[in-house]
Formats: sequence, structure tokens, C-alpha cells
Amino acid sequence: MSIAENLERLKARISEAALRAGRDPQAVRLVGVTKTVDPQRIEAAVQAGLQDLGENYVQEAREKIAKLPPGLRWHFIGRLQTNKAKYAVKLFHLIHTVDSRKLAKELNRRAEAAGRLVPILVQVNIAAETSKGGIRKEDVLPIIEYISTLPFLRLKGLMTMPPFFDQPEKVRPYFRQLRQLSRQIAARRLANVDMTELSMGMSGDFEVAIEEGATLVRVGTALFGRRT
Repeated sequence: MSIAENLERLKARISEAALRAGRDPQAVRLVGVTKTVDPQRIEAAVQAGLQDLGENYVQEAREKIAKLPPGLRWHFIGRLQTNKAKYAVKLFHLIHTVDSRKLAKELNRRAEAAGRLVPILVQVNIAAETSKGGIRKEDVLPIIEYISTLPFLRLKGLMTMPPFFDQPEKVRPYFRQLRQLSRQIAARRLANVDMTELSMGMSGDFEVAIEEGATLVRVGTALFGRRT
């Protein structure tokens, strides 16, 4: 199938999953993961209606942003090094992967220098996997309380990458834990913290993620095909 056909199929699956959970399909945004995807294929997805694009590397994103139409929403979804923060605050509409005080502090400093408020998500390592980035669940609240004191950051929610399973249902408890954690944080009514986004779910499990409250699903393979 073409990229346009893949996109239409994904939109239908997103809508069906939202309706199953009694949610408005418009409350879920598809972030097309464009890591290693060439600009021509990304352009095909944009022409078919894709508006949100997710990149893992700052330099790769800079090159693509320069070649693609203005007005798209770019998401940073990879592991962000502090020395790239000065570029990230200017390039991206939402940074999904803040996972330390050090990174938050540097993003705030660079956002102030750029004269803008930067929306971010805190990445939670919900299963405490040593191979993945993110903050352990028990350590999230102190970091969020710290971020709430940083005037040039706006915390919009949480992101996670749960363990991989061939059966999406096995991932459901991890998505549910993230949603519950988000609600606990929202109840504290911290300054500069607006828990409206849950970034969770990828090509193999995004429907379960939507049923558990995802507002952003990060899909690459199901849209662009397998990476070479």
C-alpha cells in the first residue's frame, strides 16, 4: 500500500480504538516517526494529511525541517543530549524525552536565551528497564516539582516506552500505570504543569495505548514501512 493509504488506515484504526474507549477520536494525534525516512516519503505523508512528525536526532531533524513545508509540528522523541538543547528549543514544538534535572535546567536556560516557552514531556521508564532512558516511576514526582519552578518550560504530560511484547494486551498494564501517574501529578496542581498529554503507543500497540488514554501515538513502521 502507498503511504497515503497507510495513513488513512491508521486514522481509521485510531478512531475505532478511541470510540471503543468512549473517547473523542480528535483527542488523539498521530505522530509520524520519520527517523531515517527520506524527505520525499515524508512529503507524501504530509500531502496526505500528516501534520505531526517525530524525530530521534537533532541534526537529522534540522536537515529535514529545512526541506519540508513550514507549519508542520515537529516532536523530539529520541534521547536528548544536553549539548543539543540549544538547537532543540528552537526546532521542536514538543520535546517528549526530558529525563533528568540536568537536562531540564539546560533546556530552561536555552529557552530563556531564545525568548520562548518550551513545551516538554517527562519520559518515565515505567518498567525500570536498564536498556531504556527515562525516570523511574518512584523518582518522577521530585523531578516534576523541580521542573515546575523553571519559568521557561511548560510540562504538558508524560511519555513512556514500555517493554516490547508480541501481544499488545501485555503492554496494557504499563500504559495504565502511566495514566494513573499522570492523574496523581495533575491532582497536585503545580505551577507550569498541565497534564494534558500522554505520549505512548507505537506501531504494534497504539490501539491499546489509546484505550488507556494516549493523546499522542508515535507510529513509524505502520506508516512508512520497515526501515532499511
